[in-house]
Amino acid sequence: MNKQRLVRFINKYYLNGIADSVVLRSESNEQKLGTRFVSSDKTLLGTIIMDKWNFEDANIGIYTTEQLLKLLSVLDEDIDVSVTKAGDKTISMKISDSASSVNYMLSDPSIINEPPQLQTIPNFELSINMTPSVINKFISGKSALQDTSTFTVITNESSTKLVIGYSSVNTNRVTIPVVTSEFSSIDNVSFNADYFSNILVANKECESAYLQVSSEGLAKISFKIDHYTATYWLVATTEAD
Repeated sequence: MNKQRLVRFINKYYLNGIADSVVLRSESNEQKLGTRFVSSDKTLLGTIIMDKWNFEDANIGIYTTEQLLKLLSVLDEDIDVSVTKAGDKTISMKISDSASSVNYMLSDPSIINEPPQLQTIPNFELSINMTPSVINKFISGKSALQDTSTFTVITNESSTKLVIGYSSVNTNRVTIPVVTSEFSSIDNVSFNADYFSNILVANKECESAYLQVSSEGLAKISFKIDHYTATYWLVATTEAD
C-alpha cells in the first residue's frame, strides 16, 4: 500500500486539527475506507470515502489523529497495514515498511462522538465554481489575514464574490469574484474562514469543485479526486458586521 494514499485520506478529515477523533470504517466487499466527522463547535460536518482500499472489514477508532500522522512519518512510502482484534473489537493497528514498524493503539468507537445526520437540507440558491485559481486565491487570502475568522458570500444583481474579512466598516479584506452555475440574489451569509481554508488545502489537487450556498445558512462543498470523494457541510456563523 502507498503511504501517501492513506495520509491524503487522513488529511481530508483531520483538516489540520479540526477533527482529531474519528471512526474509520473499512468495507471489504466495497473496497472502501470511509469516515464521518464533526467539528467541536458542530458547525462543520464531513464525509470522506476512499475507494480501491483492499482491507478487511473493521471499525477503526482513531482517538488522536495527530499521533497517527507522526507515527506514519517514520515509515517509507511502501507500507503494510494490519489490525489486531479481540473478538469483534479492533484494538491496535500495525503499520510497517520493509525495515521498520509502528504500533498505534486504537480507541473503542463507542467513546468517539457520532456525527449527527442532517435532518433537513435546504434549497441551495447559489452554486459557485471553485476553480484552482479561486481555491489558490482563497488560501493565499486567508493566509494573509490570519486573524480573520469569517468569509462572506455576497451577491449583487447577477454577480457573486467571496469576501474574507467582510465588514460594513472599512477593514483589511480580500475580495474574490467567482463564477456561478446557479444564481439567485441572496442576503449576505458568512462562514468560518479557517475551516473553509483548511478544506481547500486538504483538497487542493482537485480540478474543480462546487460550493453550494443556501440563504438559510448552510453551505456544501464536494470534491471527487481520483480515489477520494469528500463532502463538507458548513453552518453559517453570526453575520459579519
